[in-house]
Amino acid sequence: MNRDADSTFPQRLLHHATHQPQRAAIREKEYGIWQTLGWQDLATLVEHLACGLHRAGFAAGEHLVLVGANRPRLYAMMLAAQALGGIAVPLYQDAAAAECVFPITNANIRFAFAEDQEQVDKLLEIRPQCPQLAHIYYDDPRGLRNYRAPGLVSVDQLVADGAEAASREPGFFRAKVEAGRPDDVAAMFFTSGTTGQPKGVVHTHRTLLDRAFAGAEFDRLTEREEVLAYMPPAWVGQNIFSYAQWLACGYVVNCPESAATVNIDLKEIGPTYYFAPPRIFEGMLTSVMIRMEDAGAIKRGMFHAFMKLARRVGPRLRDGQPVGLLDRIGYALGDVLVYGPLRNNLGFSRVRVAYTAGEAIGPDLFSFYRAIGINLKQLYGSTETAVFVCMQPDHQVKADTVGVPCRGVEIRVEDGGEILVRSPGLLREYYRNEAATREVKTEDGWYRTGDAGFLDAQGHLKIIDRAKDVGRLAGGAMFAPKYIENKLKFFPHIKEAVAVGDGRDRVCAMINIDFEAVGNWAERRNLPYAGYTDLAGKPQVLELVRECVEQVNADLAADERLCDSQIHRFLVLHKELDADDGELTRTNKVRRGHVAEKYKVLVDALYAGLPEQFIETQVKFEDGRTGTVSATLKIVDARTFAPVKAAA
Repeated sequence: MNRDADSTFPQRLLHHATHQPQRAAIREKEYGIWQTLGWQDLATLVEHLACGLHRAGFAAGEHLVLVGANRPRLYAMMLAAQALGGIAVPLYQDAAAAECVFPITNANIRFAFAEDQEQVDKLLEIRPQCPQLAHIYYDDPRGLRNYRAPGLVSVDQLVADGAEAASREPGFFRAKVEAGRPDDVAAMFFTSGTTGQPKGVVHTHRTLLDRAFAGAEFDRLTEREEVLAYMPPAWVGQNIFSYAQWLACGYVVNCPESAATVNIDLKEIGPTYYFAPPRIFEGMLTSVMIRMEDAGAIKRGMFHAFMKLARRVGPRLRDGQPVGLLDRIGYALGDVLVYGPLRNNLGFSRVRVAYTAGEAIGPDLFSFYRAIGINLKQLYGSTETAVFVCMQPDHQVKADTVGVPCRGVEIRVEDGGEILVRSPGLLREYYRNEAATREVKTEDGWYRTGDAGFLDAQGHLKIIDRAKDVGRLAGGAMFAPKYIENKLKFFPHIKEAVAVGDGRDRVCAMINIDFEAVGNWAERRNLPYAGYTDLAGKPQVLELVRECVEQVNADLAADERLCDSQIHRFLVLHKELDADDGELTRTNKVRRGHVAEKYKVLVDALYAGLPEQFIETQVKFEDGRTGTVSATLKIVDARTFAPVKAAA
């Protein structure tokens, strides 16, 4: 396989179309059946789309916005735009219409790809604010038969127009592709905007392909890998795995039928290379634990017994460390009875390499998957670094680090603990935002990550938290909220948590229960409830969460640096934190500042020693309507433990 980073994405497409024309490039599940598109057929589709776009007036240097889930035609449109010297701008398909206004206005976008009626409605709604948006191409025609908006055209019609143009000028497409240069801008990804307006991160073909190849070399990826593309294409993590590395390596990308069928599709495909943020792995573990709670006593007892062995032996076996004969035999039996069936049920029976990134993963959660024989590893990177900065080598995997710098990467840790990175994959700039670019890029080529951490004795990078979030308690002890939150989220009954304590005398927490997991728990105990708010306020649920909090406190007591960060008081929120309410980003990261301000009355009550607090909160429903949710929240005191070092 030719590994040439000194090229463009459309050039990589033509390379695969020439060297493996009939081999599967991308699959899509429609009506329960997998449809396969080979590399040559994909190249033909991209040619027709590119010629159609050119005929419609799309020019080099223009931006094309794409809103939708992973679909062959969405990827083909990205390639078509790039073939003409254009720039792909994927947006989150679950973003509200208003959230699309800034990116489209910021980049003065005239052309858009919309997956279906929902996305078309969204773009038509904001057209008065974005009058330059002249062309909207839709893929799925369902529900759009009677739409008569100016410039609204089906992708089928665009392909037909392009095929006609290509037949009249057969050399046009290849000439355009060959004229492309690696340092041309290829894509722009908008940051999640945890602290304000999102910023457009500008990447060239070279920066994205260089990092794609670096990651592929690190894990010895080949054209035989199978990948499931189910996360938003607008997230750079999904984009690098199912687009940049796809075109770098020439492997197969599989697009699920819908979000509801992802778990089924995962089992059918059996990917060899898998990528997900921690919350996906958290959700999978929660579903496993729910099923185990519903199982019979014998099956449940066997599961817990073998998992106890797996946690002790599994990671050591995976890392090639010595393990006693009896433990090996026990683990082999567990693999037949528990671990193997569990991997198969999760869809991980063929996974050779699995990665998690996007935010820190709890050590317990991470160890669970490695314990059952899944080669789950962590990587470190960001939108601005084209993902691959640090990766964990096989047999050198630690739950509390994110690996070693991969090819071409330099890391520097400043005196204050902030991590700086120099890499071939760094962003060119933030689009039309010179001030923000200067803030993160030094004159000598270093990128300020905003993360705090250090390199250990073996050269592995350890991330503590976001530099701006790491604080101090009033007594001077370090306070790392994300670390505490991740330990809470390991429990299947806790979906989200927000720890507070910077500058205060103790740590408190606001918690979201996992509605499915706790609902299942309540039903098995014949505990009636009338929805999330009602369930979250049940005394039995508060007691369940208190047990989880106190287990975390016991763990923190054994950590010399964080033993003073035990949680003294907590409450369970009356609603789930939601991106539509501004509490999470579209990548489901907590917008900490917004949450602290929005729930200030609750934070004040936690520290004032009050036993309860009334709150009324405005919420936004999926159909765009707004309403309010109110409740009187009980505040619970949690037991804390003496530091282990003091007790020794």
